[in-house]
Amino acid sequence: MKNYDVIIIGGGPSGIITGVTGKKQNQEKSFLIIKEEEKGLVPCGIPYVFHDLEGVVQNAMGPKPFIDAGGEVLIDKVIEINTTQKTLKTDGKKTFQYGKLVIATGSTPTIPKFIKGYDLDGVEYIKKSYDYIDLLRQKTDKAKNIVVIGGGFIGVEVAEQLAKFKDKKVSLVEMGNFCLYRAFSKEVVEKADKVIKDANVNLYTNNKIEEILGENRKVTGVKLTSGEKLDAEIVIAAIGYKPNSELAKNIGLEINSNDAIRCDNYLRTTQKDIFAVGDCSQTIGFVTGRTDNIMLASTATAEARILGYNLFGIKLLRNFVGTLSVFSTEINGVVFASAGAIEQSAKYANIDYVVGKFTDVDRHPATIADTSTLMVKLIVSPCTGTIIGGEMYGGKSVGELINVVGLAIQKEVTVYELVSYQIGTHPLLTTAPTKYPLIKAAEMAISKIQK
Repeated sequence: MKNYDVIIIGGGPSGIITGVTGKKQNQEKSFLIIKEEEKGLVPCGIPYVFHDLEGVVQNAMGPKPFIDAGGEVLIDKVIEINTTQKTLKTDGKKTFQYGKLVIATGSTPTIPKFIKGYDLDGVEYIKKSYDYIDLLRQKTDKAKNIVVIGGGFIGVEVAEQLAKFKDKKVSLVEMGNFCLYRAFSKEVVEKADKVIKDANVNLYTNNKIEEILGENRKVTGVKLTSGEKLDAEIVIAAIGYKPNSELAKNIGLEINSNDAIRCDNYLRTTQKDIFAVGDCSQTIGFVTGRTDNIMLASTATAEARILGYNLFGIKLLRNFVGTLSVFSTEINGVVFASAGAIEQSAKYANIDYVVGKFTDVDRHPATIADTSTLMVKLIVSPCTGTIIGGEMYGGKSVGELINVVGLAIQKEVTVYELVSYQIGTHPLLTTAPTKYPLIKAAEMAISKIQK
């Protein structure tokens, strides 16, 4: 039986970054990652496998950085853990002893068992599996009619990608009044829904799948609660993910109400020397201060770096205000992004706020060829002027501009400080220095506070 100082179960972003960071900080320690599939995927890149990328191979992700740092990798499945003896067994009949154990088992798609016909051949999911997505790409290439269930980020992005094929009819069904409503205010999701429709997606909001129709156990279409029927050879259910916490349950770790592994600010579980990181571990919402269910690779890797530094003692203090939920996506050439509190989440948490908003263009002068409209909205505490959230849409610069807002939230920057923010601008890269959107939005918020 081989002994390792650290064994990590799971080879996704959180597992790899925990391993890379931990090994670099502790060169004398032995590290092993156990993962079930040899090839992995960049999770956020999966939707783009269906059109923009030339197959799954262009979205591959592997543990090479971890191996280069001196770690070892085993392709196998952990089936049993003995926390008393600090041992684990694999499906390949191997036994290991560990000093520290990291559970980074990720998440699995939610199966819509509440929909009649969910188990028909042709009902598919966006699994974080190289082989599964490779096969699904082959199926979608052949299909002419595809229905996607769920108007969250994954559902919207997959539908948008598939709709780029002019010979396919792609329909997106969302039970809420708008897509992406968890991440954006009504004003922004109204814009997003229009962009989705402009992307040649047949959008059915405020609707549910009453039944998945089939013949000879194969999908033929769906029936909506509105009574309309849509033809489909493939139905892709993208209604969310649940933490993959079965191993943790089996060894008696505490599980929260979202089925995630309960852990503290340093990713320590309720059992000594066992940690949990990534989608399988709990998050605490920045706005509510309560258990949340945020599954983002960016969040997972931030946690993994903290864990990697602190596996053998607290070296890096975690100054964490809670999970900010920094989202961004691009739909039909328009980028949408948000961070921290949005208007409805602030209302839900009973937080007072004012909104500073400014809309302009992202180049100067506006006659430059690749100019896009840029809207920036800041959510601000009227008592202190502290920025607690932000939303924006526009061109590709939005993807990095939202990260500036994310940093402002984490560092408790106020709008009074932001108005003197020293910036660099260039006609081909940014909006004009005379009307920089973040600064103008801050000024708008100040004008409301001072009323």
